[in-house]
Amino acid sequence: MKIGIVGYGNLGKGVECAIRQNPDMELYGIFTRRAPESLKTLTGANVYSLDDILSHKGKVDVLIICSGSATDLPEQTPYLAKHFNVVDSFDTHAKIPEHFARVDEASREAGTVAMISVGWDPGMFSLNRLYLEVILPEGKTYTFWGKGVSQGHSDAIRRIEGVLDARQYTIPVPEAMQSVRSGENPDLTVRQKHTRECFVVAKEGADKAKIEQQIKTMPNYFADYDTTVHFISLEELKRDHSGIPHGGSVIRCGQTGLNGENKHVVEYSIKLDSNPEFTSSVLVSYARAAVKMSAEGICGCKTVFDVAPKYLTDKTLFEINKELL
Repeated sequence: MKIGIVGYGNLGKGVECAIRQNPDMELYGIFTRRAPESLKTLTGANVYSLDDILSHKGKVDVLIICSGSATDLPEQTPYLAKHFNVVDSFDTHAKIPEHFARVDEASREAGTVAMISVGWDPGMFSLNRLYLEVILPEGKTYTFWGKGVSQGHSDAIRRIEGVLDARQYTIPVPEAMQSVRSGENPDLTVRQKHTRECFVVAKEGADKAKIEQQIKTMPNYFADYDTTVHFISLEELKRDHSGIPHGGSVIRCGQTGLNGENKHVVEYSIKLDSNPEFTSSVLVSYARAAVKMSAEGICGCKTVFDVAPKYLTDKTLFEINKELL
């Protein structure tokens, strides 16, 4: 299957590498808003102008859109879903229903498959929340992220006027995690579960106080958290914050038995050296699913909840039953 990549930041580069690990896939090319001739890719892939993407319609089985959730994906995904099967990693949780509705309208009208909010959260963590909730209906689910760099939150900071570059770390509150893992079933606010730490490089002459105030009051990103903002030099950012690690846990504390006498704590956790490369690998597996589902005549906007596991693999149903069941 021929895969197109839209956008060539950390996520796009991760997809480029992940495709090489999947023998049933081929990278058709990378679509960029930059001058194509200026883009040097990791694998020597073909590079095309995003402005000309419609001329490639019918030649690409699925597009993986590797743009930011703050401003790009809300526009790009519904537009491109009118012409291609698409997959994105939209991760602004509060706005997923709104994004779903717009993409669903576009993809149903065009007869395409559009997978949104694919990654590890939303994505793999979403599936674990659902599985654990239905298995242990009496209980509470807790999600912790980090410590790690959030690509979406870092991108949101970079969109603020006067910001040259930024990294944002999401940090779980240790006492909250310990309380959950011990089965205490605490009632925790958003602020009690995580803190956010931002390292920002401001442009020369920028109003740092204004930037800090915009960060700390940004809805859906920072307003509900205790947020610390550090202004540092570009050299310090490159030296101390060049990696993009992340991780987290989904924990369900539940009870079974006639009177709830038996307690259970189930945890799914990940620890990632590279947040974008892992996210890219999830995107690539769901790109395969999008192509398979499209071939069956399925259309519309889909999330990880709609995708049967058999669509994600290049193995046959016989093989996965024999090897994995």
